[in-house]
Amino acid sequence: MVTSAATRSRTSVPVFAEAVFENLPRTDQRRWAHVYLQSLLTTNGKKSVRRLAATASQSPTASQSLHQFINASPWDWAPVREELARWTARRMTPSAYAIDLAVIRKRGEHSCGVHRRFVPSTGRSVTCQVGIGAFLTDRNLAVPVDWRLMLPGAWVKDPDRRRRTRIPDDIGQRPLEQHVLDLVDHLTPASGAASVPVLADLSTEPGAAALVRGLARRNRDFVVAVPGSLPVVAGRHLRLTPHGGTGESGLVLTARSLFEIETGSLARIETIAPGGGAARPTTVLTGFVALPGTAPARSVLPRRTYRLFALRDQARRPAQLWLTNLTHSRMESLLTITRLQGRTTETVQQLEDDFGLADFEGRSFPGWHHHMTLVSAAFAYSRLNGSGPEPDETPAAA
Repeated sequence: MVTSAATRSRTSVPVFAEAVFENLPRTDQRRWAHVYLQSLLTTNGKKSVRRLAATASQSPTASQSLHQFINASPWDWAPVREELARWTARRMTPSAYAIDLAVIRKRGEHSCGVHRRFVPSTGRSVTCQVGIGAFLTDRNLAVPVDWRLMLPGAWVKDPDRRRRTRIPDDIGQRPLEQHVLDLVDHLTPASGAASVPVLADLSTEPGAAALVRGLARRNRDFVVAVPGSLPVVAGRHLRLTPHGGTGESGLVLTARSLFEIETGSLARIETIAPGGGAARPTTVLTGFVALPGTAPARSVLPRRTYRLFALRDQARRPAQLWLTNLTHSRMESLLTITRLQGRTTETVQQLEDDFGLADFEGRSFPGWHHHMTLVSAAFAYSRLNGSGPEPDETPAAA
């Protein structure tokens, strides 16, 4: 994989660690962050705390100290992630701020947030933690820069579980779309993603409409995969009458049925020439819609208008459905954005295979966030630095 790092000078692990972890208040915290990072980059196989510590030091106390740093030390991960986003943005030009899930399989019921969840891609239910990741993404690479942990009601409503896993008092149960909006709200201008579209897949989630409304209120551009059952108001004019009626353009139907009605007034077909990763012409179904209830009763103002589009599969049916407020963008550009979702999927798999995403053995809420922050930093360094770390860069671990 060729990235923009190929043309940039190499940064050493100590220099990178100093930049990203400079906000940690104590010297020992910054040192152990460097140790954990370096060990993630150089330890082969499973990346448990014990194995990471063994890579860094022969001291019998190294494992305990590293475990303390990740699980018990009260350092704030948010400033670290902000610095990581700035460092990443200086080395790539993001095309999207993409959201994806990391389903982290677990044994037992004691890790913070663990629950049974149906995974559509496998057709099975698994015991897992679910991380919601935000990625700075271009056509070659997706780099994780922020995370949220899904907490089911059984976790947020149980005082004993909250106490044991140190869930902060202000953390409650939040649906997926609210986590996405939270990630968007925590963007900083220096991240490089404040002006690029938000890309997310909520095609199997009930909160797609709420996410679209939330992003629209924030004046954020977006391309969101939505379920076929999403209610939409079809038509070209989408204007309410003074009496709150919807007139000729007020037909409410599901997103998928918009493309199944044989009428050119609701949707049209576009044929996109080969290119942009496509080896043959691409057939796209597209139409303009609004969401029901997005304009107040008795209003004469137009509803927010969105573009609904879908690739047509070999059976001439609409495949995955996408909704965007980029109504004036060329379809080729919109399709290019949707293809970036594959980069986040690749990154999540690489995080699990090579960077210890699923190897964290702690159970606490802060510990999970600390680990995910370090894993993200290790991935960013390995992919955007141009070459691997030098073997003698790890500081003394004891």
